[in-house]
Amino acid sequence: MRIFELFLLIGLIVCATAVSFTKKLLTSIIIYMSYSSIMAIIWVILQSPDLAVTEAAVGAGVTSILFFVTLKKIRAIQAGQQEDGTGEAEGAEGSKDSGETESQAVEETDGTKAKEGGQ
Repeated sequence: MRIFELFLLIGLIVCATAVSFTKKLLTSIIIYMSYSSIMAIIWVILQSPDLAVTEAAVGAGVTSILFFVTLKKIRAIQAGQQEDGTGEAEGAEGSKDSGETESQAVEETDGTKAKEGGQ
């Protein structure tokens, strides 16, 4: 039994250091889930089943789900910003390809500003 406890302790140390050195957020979340799962097993060994259930439900369950949802939203926001930045560059090139000149694009912008100024 001592070997198993030692293995769990080494696993906790590895998870704690690995999450600090990973650069990818998804990998960090998965390592965090592993850490919480190992901690839940340790709570069972220490004869604290109430803490084990709480650690498994909150640590490995709810918190990890919240991290995954947050990561998905962050990536969606970043993808939207990249599309906006890329869209402007492609939009300028696309307008040249369609025969629209830069002066026409400026006139449209100036027309919008003139309308705003007139109101």
